[in-house]
Amino acid sequence: MLLRSKNHASRSLMGFLCLYGIGMAVAHPVSAQSGKLPLQDLSAFREPGQSWSITSDASAKLDNPHVLDAVAGTGVLFNMPDKKRPGKDLFSTQEYGDVDIELDYMMAPGSNSGIYLQGRYEIQLLDSWNTKVSKAGDNGGIYERWDDSRPAGQQGYDGHAPRVNASRAPGLWQHMKITFQAPRFDASGKKTANARMLLVELNGVTIHENVELMGPTRGSIGGGDEKATGPLRLQGDHGAVAFRNITINKPGEARTGNDNNRTVDPILVDAPVNTILRSFMDVKNNKRVVHAVSVGSPEKVHYTYDLDKGMVAQVWRGEFLDATPMWHERGNGCSRPRGAVQLLGEPFFTLSKLSSPQAAWMTDTTGTGYRPKGYVLDESDLPAFRYQVYGTAVSDVVRVLPEGHGIRRELTIAAPVEGLYAKLAEGTTIETPSKDLYVIDGKSYYLQVDDAGGEKPVIREAGATKELIIPVHSKLSYSILF
Repeated sequence: MLLRSKNHASRSLMGFLCLYGIGMAVAHPVSAQSGKLPLQDLSAFREPGQSWSITSDASAKLDNPHVLDAVAGTGVLFNMPDKKRPGKDLFSTQEYGDVDIELDYMMAPGSNSGIYLQGRYEIQLLDSWNTKVSKAGDNGGIYERWDDSRPAGQQGYDGHAPRVNASRAPGLWQHMKITFQAPRFDASGKKTANARMLLVELNGVTIHENVELMGPTRGSIGGGDEKATGPLRLQGDHGAVAFRNITINKPGEARTGNDNNRTVDPILVDAPVNTILRSFMDVKNNKRVVHAVSVGSPEKVHYTYDLDKGMVAQVWRGEFLDATPMWHERGNGCSRPRGAVQLLGEPFFTLSKLSSPQAAWMTDTTGTGYRPKGYVLDESDLPAFRYQVYGTAVSDVVRVLPEGHGIRRELTIAAPVEGLYAKLAEGTTIETPSKDLYVIDGKSYYLQVDDAGGEKPVIREAGATKELIIPVHSKLSYSILF
């Protein structure tokens, strides 16, 4: 069942969501090589164009459209077309029928690319960061078929938009999983079953499920014919894009489609207006936030606040919450995000008093006087979280950014405390592509320092991770872009 909540005190029952699946046993006709694609060179591809190269990483500047920068090395398939190196599509030397593909990709700002199964059926890759309502031509969409003989404006047809826009910002690594079933043919070569996208996941979110492909999409190889096998094709003539961790596996001898029949109707909470729900929430490494407040917005950007640590634990884009674990029968108190989640690190306290910039971050509240004070709502039903620590009152306000690009957080300290620092982020890597902008945890999200009262963040080692901390006086504001 689907619940729509106008605020934290009022929810109305809206109906039912029926999920279905299909079980289908089929033979796998291909004997192509399986496993992770070696990206030490371009030998896995036939006749690669000049725009393609092998690098160790890629990066982008949000204000520099259509450009990716490369880092020398191996492991990343990099495409940067320009006038000297015109773009060209890339074809694998191996051919595949039924196939499971998993990969990471990065888009340049404003860029366009695509993944063609068998060189014929395209899943669109696009910088769709600003998109409100996704179409077939947006990131993760199954592209349209095309017929020039149809009336003007109707040549494109039979495309499939992703269920939700689960896209990340350009310059961040995105993750896609594809389960593809090839078309079937009898002994005479007559097609007996259409191809299907059994499952497509983008950044952990199901965006397509059991979609029948009535024919090749626009730009297909072979003049629109269909075959039992074909190459993996990566579009290279429309813009800058990078790929890594490409794993291509043929399925077993018997292929079973996804079976998502449920014995329990899901209990879903939407956020058509600003919405608050308290629950348990499992975050990084299954650590449970027991006093979690999740805040949903009609912009479809949501976050979870940890009252015990004064921390924003996660943000996500998409739909709001699945409350089935919490409300079905006796329940376990937990809810789950329904979107592309960006975790912001292991649960940690936002504020800590340090004797020096290298002193260890506090692990408990002993001696801090930490006291959560809940939250107060403004006229738009948006919360301002409040707590006391080190004898001073703290107000913590989180708001969704324009265009749904992320969230902006503002901390206000009533009486500045000497040696008070805020931990802004932690991760395996922290990079600084431009002034006041940081890329966190292997290019998972951006952090933009908006107003720090003249203070500069410090990047420091903390065991196997890095931390971004900054001295705090009366106010601090920064944005999470993802």
